This record gives sequence, structure tokens and C-alpha cells, in this order.
Amino acid sequence: MTDVPAPPVPPGGVEPRRRLHPLSPLLHSAKVIAGIVAAISWQGYAQLGLGPWAGLITVFLVGAVAFSVVGWYMTGYHVVGRELRVYEGVLRRRTRAIPLERLQSVEVVRSLLAQLTGLAELRLEVVGGAKTEAPLAYLTLRDAGLLRDRLLALAGRLGTPVGAVPAAAGAPVLTVDAPAGRPLHAVDNRDVMLGQLLTPQVWALPVALAFVVLQAVMEQSWGFVGVASTLTALAGIVFQPVRRVLEDWNFRLGRDDSGLRVRHGLLETRSQVVPVDRVQSVRATWPLFWRPKGWLRMRMDVAGLALPDGQKGGPADNLLPVGDEETARRLLPEVLPGAAELIGLPLPPPPRRARWLAPLAQPRLGALLTGDLFAARSGVLTRRLALVPYARIQSVRIVQGPVQRLLGLATVYADTAAGNAAAEHRDLAEARTFAALLTDRARRARA
Repeated sequence: MTDVPAPPVPPGGVEPRRRLHPLSPLLHSAKVIAGIVAAISWQGYAQLGLGPWAGLITVFLVGAVAFSVVGWYMTGYHVVGRELRVYEGVLRRRTRAIPLERLQSVEVVRSLLAQLTGLAELRLEVVGGAKTEAPLAYLTLRDAGLLRDRLLALAGRLGTPVGAVPAAAGAPVLTVDAPAGRPLHAVDNRDVMLGQLLTPQVWALPVALAFVVLQAVMEQSWGFVGVASTLTALAGIVFQPVRRVLEDWNFRLGRDDSGLRVRHGLLETRSQVVPVDRVQSVRATWPLFWRPKGWLRMRMDVAGLALPDGQKGGPADNLLPVGDEETARRLLPEVLPGAAELIGLPLPPPPRRARWLAPLAQPRLGALLTGDLFAARSGVLTRRLALVPYARIQSVRIVQGPVQRLLGLATVYADTAAGNAAAEHRDLAEARTFAALLTDRARRARA
């Protein structure tokens, strides 16, 4: 770590407002331009003719660029005490004041255009935020790294105390692209690709393609609409595996005093610090076609982490995109001490009468209370294991459906700030014991 000077502070003590990089309007306009070209399609070209079509495109492009430039000029940010203030808006001016004590993580994101221009976007996650707060797009890669580490230091998320460095000296600086701290694991890109090839979507692709070709041959027609429909259907099938490959490419995991440092991505690279004390649970998944190779994936439920587009899980919470159980046992103690031995361990199943509710799943269900955490196993084709530390449990529920009441069964839920884990179809007396123990151990762990 090296000390890098912060922006000069005037005699009044308030840091001057700073603007984003001058190329920011062009990068924002590129997204708008792509949308405009898609909206004014070639069908519009055929109806309007070359001259009017080109003129319409030009008017929209000039308007988009001008609006982006004005928006860039009106946007700024600076740090005031322990608060980040962001100013934005053209027609409606907005000022966001983000208390840094509520800051959970700061992510450095680089889209393909940002990588080509040497820029980066800064995304802030705060406690209770439903979405990313005040994304700063775009800064130079160096400025993004400096600002990220400065904000984390002011929020108390870096190992070096803020008070140990004079205010004018700024915060410790960590390189954005290089692995920071102690390296933990690097995922082989061949495993990432093979793992996505072993998914139901990819296996269904040849069947779908053969069906479409056979239908076209039988009907002896292969027009533009048929080709477009086929390509759209095939793109929909392979979208999820391709997206996962692009997101998990070059996945690197490290650890330092500030928490877990995660870096991944091909077309869009992401670099993020995940504070370990914000991890609510860890979930391991064994997909059906991965089990012959002994592979699994692990992700973290992180409090205050907003995922894009309402996703339940995504690249931001990955702990291990693909790997074997030995690797999982090595990484788990970095997040949940005492959880490594639960990987692959059979858990006590519910009573046999639970087969009336889950005939195939009953032998695979299981739940266990260890000295440090609550473990719950579920799934038939895709097997899952949820690991929840007692200190992260916020509430405990016993739920009984009508059939469960007839069979004397109940499900126990342990709720956290980022989800829940369930001991399904337990004997009613056992469920009550589970709930009482969970409540008592959660209270003691928090104390």
C-alpha cells in the first residue's frame, strides 16, 4: 500500500466538486445510439428512403450527444467529511448525500467500451439499498481505484485505520486490476466453459435446432420470418450459459483485512470488496450434469448487496463459480469457520412419512445444527446446501401446510437479512426443538 494525496482542500475545509471524465458523454451516447439504431430499424429505412432515414438518425444522434454533454457538465461529486455527495440531473437537479458509515461495498465495473478507453464505473452499495446508489460513470481507472479505497477507508472497511493517515494524505491505494492481499483461488477458464456446456440449455440446443430444421424441410419453406424466429429461439436458449461464461471468466478470489476481493469478467470486468461480516449465508449447489465430475458452485448471500435487474443470484455474490469439493472445503473457512466438514456430509433426513409430500426428495432432505451454524440440504436433480451462521439469523418460523398438519410435520425457516434456509418436513416435535435451539443460539451468538 502507498499513500496517495487526496484532492487539495481549500482554506474553508470543503473539498472542491469534481466532474467525471470528459469522455463520459461519448460512452453514454454510445448506448443511446445503439438503442436509436435498433428503434429506427431497416424497416424504417425501406419506408423513408436513404435521405430522410439518415437525416432522422442524425437528428437523434446529435440530440443524444448534446443531452449527454449537458448531463456531464451538471454532474459532479465530492467528499464532505464522512459523506459522499453526488450532484446530477438536467431538467431536475438532484443531490444525493450518502453517509459512508452505511457503505457496504464499492465495485469497479469496466464495460468493453470502458476497457478500450481506459475508464471505469464506480458502483456503491449501501445498507438497505434496493439498487446501486449513485453510480459514477466514468472515471479513469486510477481515479476509480483511489476513490474506491478512500471511501472504503472512511467507511472503516479497509484494514488501515483512517485516523492513522492525515486527512490530506488520503486513503491507502490498492491496484484495481492486480490481485490484492492473499490470493485464495483462481478458477480455470476451461472449467468455466465446460461447466456451462454441461447445462440443460446447451444439451437442448441440438434438439431444438433439429426440430426447426425438420419442420422447415417438411413444410418446404425457409423465409426471412422463419430464419429470424429460429435465431431468436436459439439465442434465448444459449443466453444464460453464454452470460455465465462471460461473467465468470478469469474469476479471482483474494483476502485481506477489508474482506474478500473478487475480480472477474471478460467483456465487462468487475472488481469488488465483499466484507466478510456482511455475508449472511453460503449456498452450495451440485447441478445434475456436474455431479459425475464432483463439481459444485458456491455463492454468498450478502446483506445490502443490490443485484442487477432483480436477480436473486449473480456474479457479485459468487464465491466459487465452478470447482471440486476439496476447493470448496479450502475456501469455506475464509467466510464461515467450521463449515468445511459439512461439504458432502449426509445430514439427518426427515421422517419417512414425509415421502407423502416429497416422494423423491425425502431421502435427499436434511438439516443439522452444529456448534456454529445451521445447515439445510434440499433438491433432487439439482442438490443444494445452505449454511447459515447463528449470528446472522434474524427470525425463526415454523410453517405447517394442511397436509403437513395431517402427517404431523412442519418446516422450520431461519430468516436472515438476505434470504432464508429451511429444514423441510421435520417431525412436529423435532421442528419445535429446532426452532427453540435456533432462537437461543442466534440470541447468544449476537450477544
